[in-house]
Amino acid sequence: MRTLDDIYEEYEFLDGDERYRLLIELGRELEPMPDALKTDATLVRGCSASVWVYPLEEKGDRLHFLADSNAAITKGIVALVLSAVQDKPAAEVAATDIAALLARFDLRNQLSSNRTQGVPNMIALVREHAARIAGAA
Repeated sequence: MRTLDDIYEEYEFLDGDERYRLLIELGRELEPMPDALKTDATLVRGCSASVWVYPLEEKGDRLHFLADSNAAITKGIVALVLSAVQDKPAAEVAATDIAALLARFDLRNQLSSNRTQGVPNMIALVREHAARIAGAA
């Protein structure tokens, strides 16, 4: 998975439709999520499209997430969120202001509010899981 900085380097030089294409490409690069994991328990509430996030633990306290969406651009936004936290220590993820890291992408002004309305819920889910793992370590 690309780093958030690498994605932004490309994103900042693109405009409108090209940014949409980049988000769609990022979504396609997500690790596949098995359909069996796409359940009501992994569904992120508040998203206009269906978004599923399944947290895994790998190598001690480092977090790894599987995610998917039924909408291509939304799936790209999911990939952006995950690129900020994927395979990082749980304590670091719990302390990370993911929304601040994503602010430079100016998603609220680039995309419709329907596409971004679930982002805070997705971020909350990721950080809450990280805090639970970090607290148990």
